[in-house]
Amino acid sequence: MTKARDIMSPGAECIGTDESVQLAAEKMRRLGVGALPICGQDNKLKGVLTDRDITVKVLGAGRDPQTTPAGELAQGEAVTIGADDDAEEVMATMTQHKVRRLPVIDGHDLVGMVAQADVARALPDPEVGDLLEALSTD
Repeated sequence: MTKARDIMSPGAECIGTDESVQLAAEKMRRLGVGALPICGQDNKLKGVLTDRDITVKVLGAGRDPQTTPAGELAQGEAVTIGADDDAEEVMATMTQHKVRRLPVIDGHDLVGMVAQADVARALPDPEVGDLLEALSTD
C-alpha cells in the first residue's frame, strides 16, 4: 500500500507566523511551490499559506504584503495527514476538507507536503477522477 511518505515532497519549509507575506511569496518562488506551511515560534503547524491566499486576501484586499504577517492568514487548525497514512486516506482527507495540499506529519514533526498531483500519480485512474471531481465542486 502506498503511504503518504512515499508520494510527498519531503523537506517542506515553513514560513513563520510573524514573517511577512512578501517573504512567503519570495520563498514560494525560490522553492517552486504554491503553498507553505505556517509555523509558530513553538515550531508547531498553524496553517497553510497558498499563493491564492496571497493574491486574494492580501493583494486583492489592498493590504501590504511587506507588513502583513503570514500568521494572520492561518485559518483555524491545519488539516494534516500522517506520514504512514495510505494514499486512499490522503484522498479522503483532501475530499472531506476540500484542500489540494496537505502537510505530512510524523509524530509532531512536519516532514513534507503532499499535493493533489502527488495523489493523482499514486492512485488508479477512477479514484483520481473522484478526487478531482470532489475538489472541483462547491
